[in-house]
Amino acid sequence: MLRKNLSKHNGFEFYRQAAGSHEIWYNPKTNRFTTVPNHSGDMPEGTLRAILKQADIDIDDILK
Repeated sequence: MLRKNLSKHNGFEFYRQAAGSHEIWYNPKTNRFTTVPNHSGDMPEGTLRAILKQADIDIDDILK
């Protein structure tokens, strides 16, 4: 769900595979990168908040 929100609504695109099960996403409009874990199961709230902060996305935009 997070990857879908990053790409569809916020202009991010998959950039490359990172170490282990992580992915690097890039937004060409804002020139921002963010690292997203690609694990099964739920993501801890703190991890989600850190990703959104790194991507400069307001959490309220995701919850809509």
